[in-house]
Formats: sequence, structure tokens, C-alpha cells
Amino acid sequence: MERDLSQLPGGDLVQKGLADLNRGMRTEESLLVMIANPSLRQLGITFRPLEKLGIPFEHELFERLQDRVGKAAHMDYNSLIRLIVSFANAYPRLYRDS
Repeated sequence: MERDLSQLPGGDLVQKGLADLNRGMRTEESLLVMIANPSLRQLGITFRPLEKLGIPFEHELFERLQDRVGKAAHMDYNSLIRLIVSFANAYPRLYRDS
């Protein structure tokens, strides 16, 4: 059963990241999902993982952000990490009985 994740904080990013992963695409969203891989798998969210390219997914995401937003990359990266943590915390509250 596919769940509507849009009700959760960052759910739109997670949904896009999961879709990108299923297509084998390396995007900011798919990298964010890969960073949260252990937490998401504990929640029962499974997906096709990306292949590692020699640098951690965290570094690859930060580099992409830096290319796109320059000096604001640190702030954007931290915001994304907080958002994925909020998602992982909210998910079991919404879907605890399913």
C-alpha cells in the first residue's frame, strides 16, 4: 500500500526522493532519503538505494546545495536534515496502527 506522505513535514521531499530513487536518479531529494536510509527502513519505508560514489551522501548533498545556492548551502543543508528528522518522528504517529 502506497501512503500519502504529503501530510508529514518534508513528506513532499521524501515522496520525490523515493520516486527519484526508483528511477535511479541522483537528486537532492534522493540524496536526502539516502541520508535517512536507516531511520526510514526502521519505519518500513523501502526503496532502491543509490550506489555510493566514493563520498558520503551527506557530502554529495552539501556539494549540490553549494553549487546551487552558494554560501546559503550550510543553512539549507541543516534545514533539510531537520526536516527529514521531523518526518521520521511524525511518520509513526500518523501511521502507528497501519
